Amino acid sequence: MTIDLISGSQTASVHALHGETMGTTWSVKLVATPRADLHALHAGVQQQLDLVVAQMSTWEEESDLCRFNRAAAGTWQLLPGAFFMVLSCALEIARESAGAYDPTLGPLVAAWGFGANAQDQCVPDSHALAIARERVGWSRLQLRPDGTALQPGAVELDLSAIAKGFAVDLVARSLRDREVKAALVEVGGELYGYGPKPDGSPWQVLVEASSEDETEQDEPCVLALDGIAVATSGDRWHAFEQSGEHYSHTIDPRTGRPVQHAAAAVTVIADEAMRADAWATALTVMGSTEGLAFAQARHLAARFVTRSDSGDVVAMTDAFRVHFAAS
Repeated sequence: MTIDLISGSQTASVHALHGETMGTTWSVKLVATPRADLHALHAGVQQQLDLVVAQMSTWEEESDLCRFNRAAAGTWQLLPGAFFMVLSCALEIARESAGAYDPTLGPLVAAWGFGANAQDQCVPDSHALAIARERVGWSRLQLRPDGTALQPGAVELDLSAIAKGFAVDLVARSLRDREVKAALVEVGGELYGYGPKPDGSPWQVLVEASSEDETEQDEPCVLALDGIAVATSGDRWHAFEQSGEHYSHTIDPRTGRPVQHAAAAVTVIADEAMRADAWATALTVMGSTEGLAFAQARHLAARFVTRSDSGDVVAMTDAFRVHFAAS
């Protein structure tokens, strides 16, 4: 457990909490008075994150998600509240994106050597790919208002592209419930900020550069977060090469193959980190041309960074530009 004092006064200070979860790190910057019990706040944050792992992890065999994946075909499974909420949102975005985002992508993720059930990272043969594709399809899932979900058979949920965002939202809500008036929450790069710092300024974050060799001429993308979230998806972090070809960890559910377009990073701003997280993945799958038009038509705040021979090209929707200008 790590707790740091960043800045402040006798009345209010900015403190930083740190930890690990979901194979990555988390951090919280919060405004608290000297009487605040920071150790209790740290424990409360970790408790919320542990709940997400217990319900939605693909790596923990006894998680509720893994139990659902093992359930018999044709059975209705009662899901815990958080799991049901995230799956409902995931299916909503799968529907709106026409399958560019698909929470049943697990078999394809594993086939390409990514995720909890992966073996070696390599190009699967056509037979293995066909078998994996037969098991993918968000429209096969059904939910009932009583909190149950149908396991139609061989469906393997993977909520990795939305669970970290939900974890951010969950932590932020728990901090508000504990009367923390201002905080910046980050889990694995997904962020949500609310409330002013002691000097009255908002939380500001730098959107991660698309490439490691960003030059001084590149205009930094700084965003002010006050009641909004930001998430970035891209292929800089996880990929492999085979026979001179580059294979991204972002799989297009519609083709069963890694995305091949030049989009290096997609950043989305939304009211909830859960939605920003999933939409960033969906728009990455679509690519800059289709994705930009889609996001613009639906008033999504999105920023695309695309590779070209002359360097990175940045494009953003009008909704994103408003946030960028306001920061």
